[in-house]
Amino acid sequence: MSVTIHPTAIVHPKAELGTNIKIGPYVIIEEKAIIGDNCTIDAFAQIKSFTQLGQNNHVFSYAFVGEIPQDLKFAGEETWLIVGDNNKIREYTTLHRGTAEGGGKTQVGSNCLFMAYTHVAHDCLIGDNVIMANCATLGGHVQVDNYAVIGGLSAVHQFVHIGEHVFIGGKTGVAQDVPPYMLVAGERAKAFGPNIIGLKRKGFSKEEIQALKKASHLLWQANLSQKEALQQILNNFGQYQSIVKLVNFVQNSKRGIISFSKDKCVG
Repeated sequence: MSVTIHPTAIVHPKAELGTNIKIGPYVIIEEKAIIGDNCTIDAFAQIKSFTQLGQNNHVFSYAFVGEIPQDLKFAGEETWLIVGDNNKIREYTTLHRGTAEGGGKTQVGSNCLFMAYTHVAHDCLIGDNVIMANCATLGGHVQVDNYAVIGGLSAVHQFVHIGEHVFIGGKTGVAQDVPPYMLVAGERAKAFGPNIIGLKRKGFSKEEIQALKKASHLLWQANLSQKEALQQILNNFGQYQSIVKLVNFVQNSKRGIISFSKDKCVG
């Protein structure tokens, strides 16, 4: 099928366009942008140079996709934003290219939802099925693993690693790594144990969720050293892949993991 381009849109002749693409009014698509099949670009959105979009992506109005990094060390070098398939990039979202220092690319997986006003900074690595709610912000070099949810108005410090199936509540500041499968909230992020509702929705068994609850207790509340806690967790529950991933995540953390909250999580 042909590409549909509104007469007011500006598309650089050296942009690479797939098939069945719809480009709305006043859209700007720059040189060296690559847009895959079946994408929709709504009015006033901009796809900047050195941006690659996969298939079936929907970029909503006023989103800026592939803008240069907000990094004073950036000197105009060629770096990229690489986006997978089936993503929804809502109004006023900003996704920025990488830097040479960070490996030269920002990467977004597939099936993600970036709600209005979300920001993904340079050199971030975003997995599949990630949701960022309105006004959530990632600093540079952040890694977000599959199925993580970041609540509205939350801010993640640069170089933080957020594990898979994590749920971060709204208005949370995250300055240290968040182990996978955890529920996190607070002005300064603290863990409240496993993300039980989210794990149930994703089909985790009662037994595995219970193992994660006990692992959480050993890691944060059993007055053990981290090394002792991780060894006990593996000894007791190592038959579960999620437990092995949790232990490996903590062992490989470079910023250290968040602490545990003494308060009861509400909501």
